[in-house]
Amino acid sequence: MKKAACAVVMLMLLAVAGTPSSAHHSFAAAYDTQKSITIQGAIVQVRLTNPHSWFFLDVKEPDGKLTRWAFEAGTPSGMIRGGYKASELGPGTIVTIRGAPARDTTKNVGMLQQLTTADGKTYGMFGPQEGPGAR
Repeated sequence: MKKAACAVVMLMLLAVAGTPSSAHHSFAAAYDTQKSITIQGAIVQVRLTNPHSWFFLDVKEPDGKLTRWAFEAGTPSGMIRGGYKASELGPGTIVTIRGAPARDTTKNVGMLQQLTTADGKTYGMFGPQEGPGAR
């Protein structure tokens, strides 16, 4: 019986080790936190999903073309505890996001550090912020 239990555990470990996963990553591994970008655009979608929330924007380029940007933010629970409500930033809401660019510069992706709405309400990675521009 003991041998059978050990065999089952070993098979489970091998199965887990061979399964690809979307592991939780360090922000510093994916984003260049020594640099800063500021992007203004219209919200397309906000995803409050674990492990991190995502904000998707359409950004109008000088030539009129729209470019889709994605910004990774804090955990959904952290943002909600901080007072963020998903209904506050519906599609079409114009926002300005300051953040760290992705290390892979071929992608329009960043880490959200601060999001500001047209009326001056400011959110950080984990919900509303205090200080200048905050409401």
